[in-house]
Amino acid sequence: MSPRAAWRLETLGFAEVYDYEGGKQDWAAAGLPTEGKLAERPRAGVVASRDVPTCRLDERVGAVRERVRAAGSPVCVVVNDERVVLGVLGEEQLEAADDERVERAMRPGPSTFRSNVDIEEMAGFMIEHDLATALVTTSDGKLVGLLRREDAARAAHEEHLRHHGTGGEDEDG
Repeated sequence: MSPRAAWRLETLGFAEVYDYEGGKQDWAAAGLPTEGKLAERPRAGVVASRDVPTCRLDERVGAVRERVRAAGSPVCVVVNDERVVLGVLGEEQLEAADDERVERAMRPGPSTFRSNVDIEEMAGFMIEHDLATALVTTSDGKLVGLLRREDAARAAHEEHLRHHGTGGEDEDG
């Protein structure tokens, strides 16, 4: 909304008014509610698991490894205090020495995807590129969650069936 509209709403008594400058795509990428024909389609941010293990740069790999295994996760996402993704510890990095600092062991700057990516598109990309997981973030890099390929494929399949039916009619009518 424009600054003028935001100010007008405040004069009308609305207490929580925001002047959002990012635009419609950025709004959707942040996982905020949308309207219209495509609003009901599942998106990466909705399907992504929010309970992915996170760690800090100054932690030791041994302690992080224990948490990650206890959580049953294939990765630990390295974040700062604002939950901005700085790196990732995958299976290989989690095998570093127990006393190794996360900062030295991590893969810095991992690829991330926005919350508003259509789940069918996301599933296709993950299958085509053989990605077991994908990090989902806001446009400013804050962690939304971890999307697993099997979850994306299942949600995409369910969405396809919802819109196109089973496709199982026999030819005899």
